[in-house]
Amino acid sequence: MIDLELPLGERTLKYRLFEMLPAVLSYGSLLLLVLLSLISPILAATYLLLIIVTLLVKSVGIAIHTIQGRNKLEAAQKVDWHSRLADLENPEVLYNQKRPKRLDSFDAYAHVDNLRLIIADPESFPKPSQIYNAVIIATYNESYDVLAPTVESVLKNTYSCKKIILTIAYEERGGEAIKSTVHRLKKEFGHHFFAFHLVEHPKDLPNEVIGKGGNITHAGRFLQKWLVEEGIASKNVIVTTLDSDNRPYPTYFDYLTYEYIVHEDRKHLSYQPVSLFMSNIWDVPAPMRVIATGNSFWNIISSMRPHTLRNFASHSQPMDALEEMDFWSTRTIVEDGHQYWRSYFYFGGNYSVLPLYIPIYQDAVLSDTYTKTLKAQFIQLRRWAYGASDIPYVATRVFARDRNVTLSGGIARLLRLIDGHVTLASVSLLVAFGGWIPLLINSEAARSIPAHQLPEVVSTIQQIALVGLFITVFLSFKMLPPRPERYKRRRTYAMVAQWVLMPFTAIIYSAFSALYSQGRLFTGRYLDKFDVTDKATHKSVIRARQEASVQGTESSIE
Repeated sequence: MIDLELPLGERTLKYRLFEMLPAVLSYGSLLLLVLLSLISPILAATYLLLIIVTLLVKSVGIAIHTIQGRNKLEAAQKVDWHSRLADLENPEVLYNQKRPKRLDSFDAYAHVDNLRLIIADPESFPKPSQIYNAVIIATYNESYDVLAPTVESVLKNTYSCKKIILTIAYEERGGEAIKSTVHRLKKEFGHHFFAFHLVEHPKDLPNEVIGKGGNITHAGRFLQKWLVEEGIASKNVIVTTLDSDNRPYPTYFDYLTYEYIVHEDRKHLSYQPVSLFMSNIWDVPAPMRVIATGNSFWNIISSMRPHTLRNFASHSQPMDALEEMDFWSTRTIVEDGHQYWRSYFYFGGNYSVLPLYIPIYQDAVLSDTYTKTLKAQFIQLRRWAYGASDIPYVATRVFARDRNVTLSGGIARLLRLIDGHVTLASVSLLVAFGGWIPLLINSEAARSIPAHQLPEVVSTIQQIALVGLFITVFLSFKMLPPRPERYKRRRTYAMVAQWVLMPFTAIIYSAFSALYSQGRLFTGRYLDKFDVTDKATHKSVIRARQEASVQGTESSIE
């Protein structure tokens, strides 16, 4: 069996060199501008302009994908997926009745083709009545106020709850409070589902980092045994992992089950919804709103580029595939993105991520105080940026003599992985400050016309790039949930003014968190603990303010 595990402890020299690579490239791209400025201001200007023009070209594609993705997301939410899924039960009866009346119906013609294919080869497609959805909700020490809406969102889905196996995977290290909370949830909601399990993940298990991967893997192994006892075939079970604050769109499980059935190569697919950090967007501070909206749009953009799509946050995968791979990695704090690479190498390259144009709503970062919220946001992005730890994992397997994927396909994916992390760490800094570097560190630059005009040229390009920002602002307003009654209209105006913070958030949070994580990899100071993101609710924030007021301290998050 292929070794899918990440190393713990001492790495080989080859592995260490690839661990150092992202930091070398990211820090090196910044230092290169300084060195070129010392050598020749013209070379420095050429280098910077090449980067900015490349970024501008990418920005055009990003703007187009943002609009297209938003339109597909909106169209998919209007589809009656429950009805489409029901059609697959008896396609012979409905085939001639389901021809679309409108050209703009979301995948309506594809639905008719799916009915035709099932009629032609019914043995290759399971019936909807045969399929179960297993939902694993991972939690550490989150409150009832956070977890209850997540369970309720699963309950209120259009998919039959009598076909849902709900499992709450909670941590022993969370203490008695989380144990009490999950038992309360089972008492209140358990009777609505086909099954409702509580699975406690023991602390300090060998060969595990402190993270979500070990928790959901422990729950997955429990489900594996339970399914055998119940006589349910694992090939008929789709597993969805949810964080404690995730709320699937009402038609999510119908849509997911539909796509699972109509794809014959279903075992080699995972199913990726669009994560939108909008649930509490009105309650969080302005910097967090900008970051949350940007991350939401990036997930929309990614859904329009299936060849580059990776597992992120909540996603779904067939139970039989998970069983063969022994579920998720227990050795990384970024088990979601890493799951793509585990699956890719396990299936010898025959694996891809299928986008589902349906949202799973998540909370933007919010803690009890403004200061804690700012810190929690950096910690979250630092953890995401630690996905750079996948670079040595991928590189050592792609360049191994006994590799089980094609060299060209592996290299293409590796280069995209490297480019994403290096771009995140360095480009915003180069764009923001690069135009002034030659003038500041080389006295001859003042006599060089290209170097002297560089800041002005960069500024002009930045103004052109503002078109993409305007598109983001416009679409973000269309995606906002209704303004809560507790906020006055001026809060809406703040939603526009907040975008002046984008340069700040791009540098302080995105770039610095990436440079920090890559620096940790370079020096071998590995992040081996999943720092749980604070998930305060509006109620808990109000309580914190009241307590702070009593103590005479200021803890407002506004």
